[in-house]
Amino acid sequence: MISFDPTEEQQMLIDAVKRFADKEIRAVYRDFEEEGAIPDGFIAKGWELGLVPAGIPEAYDGFAEERSVVTGALFAEELAWGDLAVALHLMAPGLVAYPVLLCGTEAQKEALLPLFCEDDSKPATAALIEPAIQFDPHALKTTAVLDGDAYVLNGRKAYVPLADRAELILVYAAVDGKTEAFLVEAGTPGLAVGEREKNMGVKALATYGVTLTDCRVAKEAKLGGEAGCDLELLLAHARIAGAAMAVGVARSSYEYALNYAKEREAFGEPIASRQAIAFLLAEIATDIDAARLMAWEAAWRLDKGMDATKEAYLAKMFADDMVMRAVDGGVQVLGGHGYIREFPVELWFRNGRGFVALDGLAMV
Repeated sequence: MISFDPTEEQQMLIDAVKRFADKEIRAVYRDFEEEGAIPDGFIAKGWELGLVPAGIPEAYDGFAEERSVVTGALFAEELAWGDLAVALHLMAPGLVAYPVLLCGTEAQKEALLPLFCEDDSKPATAALIEPAIQFDPHALKTTAVLDGDAYVLNGRKAYVPLADRAELILVYAAVDGKTEAFLVEAGTPGLAVGEREKNMGVKALATYGVTLTDCRVAKEAKLGGEAGCDLELLLAHARIAGAAMAVGVARSSYEYALNYAKEREAFGEPIASRQAIAFLLAEIATDIDAARLMAWEAAWRLDKGMDATKEAYLAKMFADDMVMRAVDGGVQVLGGHGYIREFPVELWFRNGRGFVALDGLAMV
């Protein structure tokens, strides 16, 4: 029989993240949005939860006896329920740590993974998305060409979170048409971080364009060495994270709209009693549960060592659509109030719209 009850260890982690999201993130996330930044001290407090180290085995100084993607999906949802920008900021180091864990050589694991298990988070990020119509991670315009004992990288990237402060960037590039990943240190000649992007949502998370011009990295910088990386596996982990966070954002809007509908009265009765609103909220609740279960299924398959390429892709595609229906529904339920910045549904609407474009900005 299949059980949907979290293990004792998972429940402890979920409870800790829920408390942090509710008591800490929710108290200040609107300020972060208005200021366009998250203080380092707040990130340090969030890092104390040990979320990234929780996915790294003890052999590399992490906390995990056994890595669980399901656990990652659970805490990603709760973090995004608190605030998507904060969630993406806290999870950014995992964009390097988890690919190294999943696909790196033993030398890369031994050298890098302990750095992500220290008291302070290691500034690291990944550059996958490119500024192109119909971006396809399997057909990148950024290239890496072997030249002697080094690879030469050329191309442009977009939506690279925290690139201005990252000490290490995992750059995805095409090698003879096949997508690979390269560990590029900050300050490497030819690596240039552009101005901060002005985005519609997640305004507290700084993202940047990155340009690579004849950027040379040693052969050893290629993730996985000669074998390279398993792109489908990495995309599955990223898509599960994206789907789980979409559920968190959708929950935020749904719960707020539901409470608003119960309290707001029109013509002598709560608007929640109106059939149109009641049906809308019921449909949103159904969609949220469906998206969560799809993400869990994909995560469960990875935990069992099975291929989850299809399941993760479908979970992400459904969640991208679901979150837009949910946040739009939240704005509709609030009516005119839904368009006012004093109410948070407009923020969740803007954040929810980003899921379809912001592929690969988190990984579990």
